[in-house]
Amino acid sequence: MQNNDIRSREELRTLIQKAVRDNDAEAFQAAFDEMLQRVGLDVQQEYENRMNDLQQELDSRILAARGVRQLTSEERSYYQKLGEAMKATDPRQAVTGMDAVLPKTVIDSVFDDLRTNHPLLSRINFMATGGAVEIIVNTNGYEEAAWGDLCDDIVKELTSGFKKINTGLYKLSAFMPVCKAMLDLGPEWLDNYVRQVLFEAFANGMEAGIVTGDGNKKPIGMDRQVGDNVTVTGNAYPKKAAVKVSDLTPATVGNLISIMAADPNGKTRRVQGVILLVNPQDYYQKVMPATTVQAPDGTYRNDVLPYPMDVIQSVSLPRGEAIIGIASQYLAMAGTSPNGKIEYSDHYHFLEDERVYLVKGYANGMPKDNNAFLRLDISGLQPATWKVTQVTAPTPSDDATLSALTIGSQALTPTFAAATVSYTATTTNATNTITAVPSDAGAEIHVLVNNAEIDNGTAATWQTGSNTVKVNVTAADGTTTKTYTVTVTKS
Repeated sequence: MQNNDIRSREELRTLIQKAVRDNDAEAFQAAFDEMLQRVGLDVQQEYENRMNDLQQELDSRILAARGVRQLTSEERSYYQKLGEAMKATDPRQAVTGMDAVLPKTVIDSVFDDLRTNHPLLSRINFMATGGAVEIIVNTNGYEEAAWGDLCDDIVKELTSGFKKINTGLYKLSAFMPVCKAMLDLGPEWLDNYVRQVLFEAFANGMEAGIVTGDGNKKPIGMDRQVGDNVTVTGNAYPKKAAVKVSDLTPATVGNLISIMAADPNGKTRRVQGVILLVNPQDYYQKVMPATTVQAPDGTYRNDVLPYPMDVIQSVSLPRGEAIIGIASQYLAMAGTSPNGKIEYSDHYHFLEDERVYLVKGYANGMPKDNNAFLRLDISGLQPATWKVTQVTAPTPSDDATLSALTIGSQALTPTFAAATVSYTATTTNATNTITAVPSDAGAEIHVLVNNAEIDNGTAATWQTGSNTVKVNVTAADGTTTKTYTVTVTKS
């Protein structure tokens, strides 16, 4: 089968997510089978392209420079044994009897890829594990120590309660068709193929469970009620009641954040790392118009929200719904079969030259508390609107008077008054500082001493005898003027 005969990974991921959401096992298996063929063909094509570039050179430094993951000695030994077993006349017996298990470093690499390349999994509390897991959770929430003198008795005992959550991991089965020609590519390329199969299995299987899983042989989704008082029917957790959201204004978002800022015990907590999950179609039809603003330069800015958060598109959400929550408050776990074995399978046959193997992955997940995530009804979400207030510029003042006029510490005759414009003063000093204070801050002032302008608030130099000081005031309207005159006699 040629590359062009199989749909793209993105198309197949969408089909797989839809099948999971619709609980259509047949459609899921058909789409996943095609996904595995796509991965296999892509890996072969990548190998051929890179081998042409490398000119058949297998030097490790060259491979590393070209982006080929370098294997540990344990990984190389494992893949060499796996390749030999797959080539055997009786592959079932050879694979089953292998004395090597899938190295943990391979799984760690897969999970690193998941965190790097998957927006949702990169933000939640996602850990690699194996088998059953026991989680210890603080049930009392935030606790505060008490202040006191250094030698005081302990005045407060931290009363945090803890509970253990025993969580098993649910199985994700991934069929891995391997054609005989791929076994000749070498350990690096077999590793690449195995890791990509695991990546697709976990990425496609995990998201639907994390977002909307009901907890019945699958993760408990962010949209589900959790807690000691929740009624679980048939091992399925009920959905949270949806909060209607018609806008994403600061008041609306602030109210939502305030709910998450209190844990189920009513104790407050800091809200950081907020995510908003939306269906891709709803994002473009609802969320984008509600979070897009036009900048003064005419360009548009998307995902502008009144509180820091990441908007993540998820095909796992139905239309009209969204989820807002604290990403770190969701705990997800994933791992491979406890014995680390890849198994031979006779159940599926793709092509005559392909043998089919089974890789078993195990995963689970749950919110840490019921307040960490809210289910939203965004069917009525409206585009952002911005209130524009027309402001009339104030009329410029026509006040050209002074509120104060001083010449050093010398007395003015008569005593200064805003309406009086002519004064006299005497001085024995060589200089005095002239300060004029306008009644209106918008007025412009020019000070002249004997027709020579000086800066307001600076000293004037007197000549013996009579000196004329003029203070010209121009009001903020630019037309109204007034001149104050002081005759200063220097003796």
